[in-house]
Amino acid sequence: MTYVVTDACINCKYQDCIEVCPVDCFYEGENTIVINTEECIDCGVCEPECPVDAIKPDTIPNSAFWVELNQKHAESWPNISEKGTPPADADDWANKPDKLSLMSEKPAA
Repeated sequence: MTYVVTDACINCKYQDCIEVCPVDCFYEGENTIVINTEECIDCGVCEPECPVDAIKPDTIPNSAFWVELNQKHAESWPNISEKGTPPADADDWANKPDKLSLMSEKPAA
């Protein structure tokens, strides 16, 4: 099993999960973060830290899609090991559903 970041993180990017990850398997994009599913040790400590419930185990429906999406971007985005500042409008995006179409393919600046 591994964990994945879903579209609930898009435009929120609170990054509370970064602080607790013992293996630094998070990677940062312009408006979201992802988990390197090959580095994740399946400890699950990140899941309860996410204030928007964006982190899920790979047992959710459509998990293959999320595993592939997370791994694809983890291979090209920079690793993040310290919590950064969330976007100023993160709270406005926190409860909006179905944000996948808003995901930027760009790495964090």
